[in-house]
Amino acid sequence: MNITGYSKSPVKKARIASGRADLSDSPEMKGMVSEIVYRDDQPWMAQCLLLPLLHQLGQQSRWLLWLTPNQRLSRSWLQASGLPLTKVMQATPSNSWTTVDAMLRALRTGNYSVVIGWLSYEVSDEEHQLLLEAAEAGNAMCFILRAAPGADNGTRPRSGLKIHSGLYH
Repeated sequence: MNITGYSKSPVKKARIASGRADLSDSPEMKGMVSEIVYRDDQPWMAQCLLLPLLHQLGQQSRWLLWLTPNQRLSRSWLQASGLPLTKVMQATPSNSWTTVDAMLRALRTGNYSVVIGWLSYEVSDEEHQLLLEAAEAGNAMCFILRAAPGADNGTRPRSGLKIHSGLYH
């Protein structure tokens, strides 16, 4: 991933030119929330889009947090994907916390470069705004992964990335 822009720092120039810019060094990077909507029969699409970014973020000193209410990440999948095992955390929100609540708390801490949460529903405008404010406060990225209810659910994306993998094949 290339981040273009002018920088007086020769170190930043070298990292930008090599395509290995540290996303946290970017003045434009203040936090972001994006949704990846995928079809259950094509979960690989989310992996193709998300893994390159996670590799880049894995080079930071901060953690990668996965909030997975109903599934466990496979250690063998993490190893095969090349993600740094020493920087990946997985948590399951407790019964008293929703996944969005857990995402908000994690994003605000600033301990994570990215917080990924699996949701079974589309977040409300209010939840999206709260997630954006928390991501900006923690200078982090937030990804919401959810399966599409059908091939095309007809919803419009908010600001950020929303990909319907049924459109790409």
